[in-house]
Amino acid sequence: MQDPAITPDLIAAHGLKPDEYDRILEIIGREPTFTELGIFSAMWNEHCSYKSSKKWLRTLPTEGPQVICGPGENAGVVDIGDGQAVVFKMESHNHPSYIEPYQGAATGVGGILRDVFTMGARPIASMNSLSFGEPSHPKTRQLVSGVVAGVGGYGNCFGVPCAGGEVRFHRAYNGNCLVNAFAAGLADADKIFYSAASGVGMPVVYLGAKTGRDGVGGATMASAEFDDTIEEKRPTVQVGDPFTEKRLMEACLELMKTGAVISIQDMGAAGLTCSAVEMGDKGGLGVRLDLEKVPVREENMTAYEMMLSESQERMLMVLFPEKEAAAKAVFDKWDLDFAIVGETIAEDRFLIMLDGEVKADLPLSKLSSEAPEYDRPWVPTPEAAPLGDVPQVDPIDALKMLLGSPNYAAKQWVYEQYDTMVMGDSARTPGLGAGIIRVHGTGKALAFTSDVTPRYVKANPEVGGKQAVAEAYRNLTAVGAKPLATTDNMNFGNPEKPEIMGQFVGAIKGIGAACLALDMPIVSGNVSLYNETDGAAILPTPTIGAVGLIASPDEIIGCDVREGHQLLLVGDTRGHLGQSALLAEVFGREEGDAPEVDLDAEKRNGEFIRANRELITACTDVADGGIALAAFELAEKTGVGVHLDSDATPLLFGEDQARYLVACNFDKAEALMTAAAQAGVTLTSLGKFTGDSVKFGGSEAALGDLAEIYRGGFAAAVA
Repeated sequence: MQDPAITPDLIAAHGLKPDEYDRILEIIGREPTFTELGIFSAMWNEHCSYKSSKKWLRTLPTEGPQVICGPGENAGVVDIGDGQAVVFKMESHNHPSYIEPYQGAATGVGGILRDVFTMGARPIASMNSLSFGEPSHPKTRQLVSGVVAGVGGYGNCFGVPCAGGEVRFHRAYNGNCLVNAFAAGLADADKIFYSAASGVGMPVVYLGAKTGRDGVGGATMASAEFDDTIEEKRPTVQVGDPFTEKRLMEACLELMKTGAVISIQDMGAAGLTCSAVEMGDKGGLGVRLDLEKVPVREENMTAYEMMLSESQERMLMVLFPEKEAAAKAVFDKWDLDFAIVGETIAEDRFLIMLDGEVKADLPLSKLSSEAPEYDRPWVPTPEAAPLGDVPQVDPIDALKMLLGSPNYAAKQWVYEQYDTMVMGDSARTPGLGAGIIRVHGTGKALAFTSDVTPRYVKANPEVGGKQAVAEAYRNLTAVGAKPLATTDNMNFGNPEKPEIMGQFVGAIKGIGAACLALDMPIVSGNVSLYNETDGAAILPTPTIGAVGLIASPDEIIGCDVREGHQLLLVGDTRGHLGQSALLAEVFGREEGDAPEVDLDAEKRNGEFIRANRELITACTDVADGGIALAAFELAEKTGVGVHLDSDATPLLFGEDQARYLVACNFDKAEALMTAAAQAGVTLTSLGKFTGDSVKFGGSEAALGDLAEIYRGGFAAAVA
């Protein structure tokens, strides 16, 4: 087949700007072949090179005594004591999920699981953070149904429990949903596997499923805005097979025990190209590939197609040659392809051969190190206008409106489609706050949460970035976990627009400050830009996934209240209603500034909760919906009513930060008051849990009636 001529239109179709193409000509001193153009396109797109974000990502705090491996590998690695480590990362699969919801979401889950077991860790938990358009939008129901089915279909078949997540709806996502997938695994701290190749003449081995034409150009597609040609992009979406992935994991973990593996890299974005280049570049080596040896499932595949295919369930390894037979035996046992497709070479070359013909011959290090890096122009987000008057509302009527919104209604319609109990170590399943997974065979447990409030980030990117980390910190603290580290998934619009880039920069500054103050370094992450359709951007959505450690079962703080329990509030209340859930859902207003985030107060109040866990029977943080929603959720969880003395709108629905609701008996409440006074922490009594109704001041409703709205609101709106 004759390669197409390299034309300006072809260059543009590969997502390369004219000056980027000129740089390619400068590097190689000639016109690239069609395959070489595809390789540069794959390595230099936004999704793989982080060309718009690298400058700012470098400012994030990534180190700490608990960090074994920070950003740059397939996933982050954090020490959890006793020679064990937790390995975790969050990634997006936004563009594919909008085009093909089931497969887009499914392969997003598959990709993040591979990132974890590539490092030698057995996955123990997953989460997902999903953002959709308005419930009334004609595409929303289809997207919700397809994405949730895809996440569940893949995760359930693979056999990893879902520990938590979030689902939101907003018109800004009408043309571009977000699907952020998180996975965490356990490994021995001294048996982590990395991607840097070493040694010359070592065999490069292809493992797993066969290569097809699905996903060709997927990473480049994910680095561009959508327009009315969206349907044409369907072939760029990958197709997943969770049963093959399960076998691949078992085979990889078994192989790692043989001592055969020098380095390993999963084939994700940009497939064979990216995995081979990353392994070679990190090891300072070149790589030769003989593509006729690549296992394929379609006939007459070209070098271009094989190099850019994003077929799933595939790995690339560099092995010790003397262990080749033992390695092959493992993969034969699991009925997976095992093929030596090349070798490491001393020269700085990426040499691609097909049937003896040179298809690409490029300086390997330049594909990675010379990728464009932009200092995009940016403008700060203008200061939000002061919030106008917010009328006093009947608190029960307002609560009903929140409970009936798919944003704040119970999400059991979603998580009941996910297996939350597989492996038998789930100590707290989705539904309220952080999920908890026991570390098998020990007394330890890990807590997981995913958090961001996009309204806040849009109003004030820096404060919104801080708040996302602070809320993650609170969610972990509320279950008794010591926060360890975070992963971020930076979802934004087109970075070439200075106002969008300004949102990104602001959010990074806020996230960095909060991670530093709360000792939760960023150890991994993902950037997803160009989340726009016809020029309309999503809300800035920097999702924070966080992991905390619970040293023993008796340190877990529960969420079950009892009749007669006191309801206490930790933290200061000013009644901040700007950008609140009440404002958005009840009044249809998105106005005012994000609530202030006092990082010293966050740390002080969090440490107070953890230090006094023995006095606390139930705890939850106060976030969207304020005290009213948080108190209702605690009451609904156990079926005991809650009575608060006040009906003041700012007190009940304000979203001031650094706050927790705590429930305990009278004696423990007194002891907590004493401890709070000594620690300089504000602790106030709000009311008590009693009866079978929810009462705010003089406004009251049966708990059962409210629970019915809460449990049915999501399905009624979007299912």
